[in-house]
Amino acid sequence: MMSMRGTVRPDAPIELRIGGHTRRELVDSLASAGVRTNAFAEVLLADPAFDRAESRTLLVAAREVRALGLPDGGTLPEVFAAASADGFDLLPLEAGPYARLALLAQEAAPDSVLSTGRAPSAAIHVASEPISEDDEQPKGFYLRVVDGEPWLRGYRCDNAYAFPPEAVFLFASGRR
Repeated sequence: MMSMRGTVRPDAPIELRIGGHTRRELVDSLASAGVRTNAFAEVLLADPAFDRAESRTLLVAAREVRALGLPDGGTLPEVFAAASADGFDLLPLEAGPYARLALLAQEAAPDSVLSTGRAPSAAIHVASEPISEDDEQPKGFYLRVVDGEPWLRGYRCDNAYAFPPEAVFLFASGRR
């Protein structure tokens, strides 16, 4: 499904093709690629956003929270506002699984801790509008490789949780 198999670096935006597949085809592609998911990712994959079939290509770029002018970290609203001020946009929710497939060569996490109530090491959070303001609902996807296995995970946080300065987010970028 995806031709790009790489990593994303802050200095090198990449093209990401999303859409054009049914939810079933997308889920099957994730399974065929050995991508593991958690329950929060399953909730996000059930969202109506995945009923759209339009295909499009987006330019995406990764940024650490500190590079967005938040040297001490920031909450999700602060991260998104800082990114917007730097000319970045949020990605559509459906970009998460396509990014996972495109970035299978992502660097492995230095630890295998999957859930600790903090931003996981070596994760790339896909910056998208949360599907719900309810703090019990997942806010978005993140990508991580743990013990050689690629993961597409959903995460929850409230608007008071501060992402650390080294947390990485993937945004839409008009910059080439």
